[in-house]
Amino acid sequence: MNDERLRLDLTDLADEVTVVDLRDRTLRTSRRLGIQRAVATSAAALVLVAAAAGTALAIRPNGSPVPLPADTPSVTATPSPSPTPTPSPSNTPSTPPSGGSSAISPTVAIGRLFYGPAEVTGAKTANLRSWRPGDNPAQLLALPDLAWKGNVSVSSDGRRVAWVDSDGSSNNLFVANADGSDRRKVRSDVDPYCVTTVWSPDGRQLLFRETKPNAAGGPGRYGVLEALSTGKGVRWWTTEPEACHALWSADGQTIALNTDAGVALYGTDGTTKRVVPGFSPDGWRSNDIASLSPDGSRIALLRKKAAGDAGDVARDLRVNVVLDTRTGKEIRLPLGGRELRQVYFQTDGSMVVRVRDGSGHAVLLVHANGSKISETAEPASLKDMQILAVAG
Repeated sequence: MNDERLRLDLTDLADEVTVVDLRDRTLRTSRRLGIQRAVATSAAALVLVAAAAGTALAIRPNGSPVPLPADTPSVTATPSPSPTPTPSPSNTPSTPPSGGSSAISPTVAIGRLFYGPAEVTGAKTANLRSWRPGDNPAQLLALPDLAWKGNVSVSSDGRRVAWVDSDGSSNNLFVANADGSDRRKVRSDVDPYCVTTVWSPDGRQLLFRETKPNAAGGPGRYGVLEALSTGKGVRWWTTEPEACHALWSADGQTIALNTDAGVALYGTDGTTKRVVPGFSPDGWRSNDIASLSPDGSRIALLRKKAAGDAGDVARDLRVNVVLDTRTGKEIRLPLGGRELRQVYFQTDGSMVVRVRDGSGHAVLLVHANGSKISETAEPASLKDMQILAVAG
């Protein structure tokens, strides 16, 4: 009885169990294993291809990349940028400036420009003004007319100003901050007209000419004054050139002065280095120099024919030519057909060039190699003023 019952129960249970097809399971298992093998094989193949590609690239003569498999992520190689060619304006200098660089540095910019009245107006004093492209003009210290027209000098960093003024009995040398603070008298009996006082490149010394008779009975002497020291020591030149209007190069090695007919370069001890060629009593003359390049190789000045009016000894900061001081040859500038008015060299060799532009002026930044970097319209409020200096 019990055996019969057990047999019937087992029969009923067998009817409810789903039959499993072992062949189908085997095929599915085989298919899954095949896919895994295929994936592993493909990965191994890719590794081998990559290794082979790397080897081929290493030994490939022309160095060109080997194409990657279609299912490999694409990587685009960015070539190194080629140097941008320097702009070549139509009136690029026929003779490249000495010491000029062939590449334009992105850091080249116009410094701070200092202005004073361009003409004598009858006013006893006038304010020095400054402007940097992108900013508004600023008003600085007030200077007497003798100073802003004839002898004011701004230090290379733009912080200090030196000038000579008369008290009725003596011409005195003063130094002050650009805003007018810390005004001090540092010397008496100083030439205010011919040998205008000029700052050394480091802003610590002043070249000047003493006007009282020297120990040998001569009319005066040149000296380099320690303007910022308490002792106010002077290093006197042993020579006295017959010249005016000193310019000091930014490398501190050269001082340019106007001579009777042209320009000569001197060492800081007053010894003659060389005369700028191209000037003569019957040819080109110049009584006015405005700016000297950092290494003394170029000079900006006002040049006139001897038959005309060469001007007087009063300082005139107008410029109509830039010359190579070694050859005397003119260096052409990218003026765009406009009238040249003023030129100032910066410490990096670039030039700030002021040109007549319509009813006003524009200021160009010209690289040492003669190419124009930028141009900025000058504020209308500075139209009737002249640039006295460009500082860093």
